Amino acid sequence: MVGIVSYGTYIPRYRIKAEEIARIWGENAEAIKNGLGVYEKSVPDIDEDTATISVMCAREAVKRAGIPRNSIGAVFVGSESHPYAVKPTATIVGEALGIDRFFHSADLEFACKAGTAGIQNCMAMVESGMIRYGLAIGADTSQGAPGDPLEYSASAGGAAFIIGDDGTIAEIRDTLSFTTDTPDFWRREGQPYPSHGGRFTGEPAYFRHVSTAAGEIMKRNNLSPEDFSYAVFHMPNGKFPVRVARMLGFTGKQIEQGLVVRYIGNTYSGSSLLGFCAVLDIARPEERILLTSFGSGAGSDAFIIEVTENIESIERNPGVWEKIRNGVYIDYGFYAKLRRKIRMG
Repeated sequence: MVGIVSYGTYIPRYRIKAEEIARIWGENAEAIKNGLGVYEKSVPDIDEDTATISVMCAREAVKRAGIPRNSIGAVFVGSESHPYAVKPTATIVGEALGIDRFFHSADLEFACKAGTAGIQNCMAMVESGMIRYGLAIGADTSQGAPGDPLEYSASAGGAAFIIGDDGTIAEIRDTLSFTTDTPDFWRREGQPYPSHGGRFTGEPAYFRHVSTAAGEIMKRNNLSPEDFSYAVFHMPNGKFPVRVARMLGFTGKQIEQGLVVRYIGNTYSGSSLLGFCAVLDIARPEERILLTSFGSGAGSDAFIIEVTENIESIERNPGVWEKIRNGVYIDYGFYAKLRRKIRMG
């Protein structure tokens, strides 16, 4: 069965705490942290963008897999912060990895679920026999306007997955997508920062799509929350995934390992995928995982994944939580300097 052969992650080392952002804007840090469930976030350095993050996590995935690079027949990079408006990121990744020039390549964009869309594309191509392995990446250096609530959570990071049907460490038993035209979050061409619908981003957008996709995939597979060891949901903040888990009947223990947003913020296309990788870091054979992404605009991709015995033979260090703990804190002045240089290119 088609599944995950290997995975890799990358999180920038710089961090800024909610207290430091709140200090600049004269806001109550404790109220912000309690309201968002985000305590600090990752910050990209001046030489870190979606392309470099994608390359780094892809290199880790390839190294862990131990497969010939030329056996990768497709590269998909999902992001809403591609460094070029007209110039693919996926070709940069393929060149940096040294993949044979005969591979399919495309950039994907569906807000925060473009990475899981890439996984589905790779699955279809492997199942059809078009390719042996596919590389799917979700990565972002997300944007939030100074003083906007998004500034406390918009962060950077990414995850990469090699998809195939040989030597899988986790089989993808089923996947489905739930999609509507729900304008909860958007950024027009040329605008530096996104706009959002405030409370509208919750009930009609995030909660409707995540709960519907997750509930439907469990229903059609005759499964209930008790049949899963772990569940991972998209994490725009620290409160939404906890609430939707409770709505669906999952416990805090089932989601805690993947709840990385509190310490690195919302990595957008990398959000649910980094949480999923944190689960893979400790998962054991025969455990079942529910993964559900969300992308504004709006849609969710849901997956039922079963861990195989091959996971015991793959190198899983350093893990996601080790990378999270390996942070370097900066003040708002340095943070603003990095943001200015990144915007100026």
